[in-house]
Amino acid sequence: MSAKSRIKKRKQKLKSAPKVRSRYASRLTSKYQATIPKEIRKALHLEKGDKILYELLPDDTVVIRKNHPLDVEYFESLNQTMNEWESEEDEQAYKNL
Repeated sequence: MSAKSRIKKRKQKLKSAPKVRSRYASRLTSKYQATIPKEIRKALHLEKGDKILYELLPDDTVVIRKNHPLDVEYFESLNQTMNEWESEEDEQAYKNL
């Protein structure tokens, strides 16, 4: 790929990219640790000891979110609700959908 086509492709990618509200930077330590900027901590309501979720998107964008603990009771109630459609009659009725 020529330099011109790479530049053109990059410009097209930038045009279609979502608008950035703010941009912050930090540096990796020798142990690959980074300080999360104060503004980001405040926006995500992060406290010491919170867990962070990193999502890698297909375009190599990384989304950082606060990882909320699972509400076990809620998920157990969902599981109980979903069991009502596990009969053989339901399997036959919906197998071709």
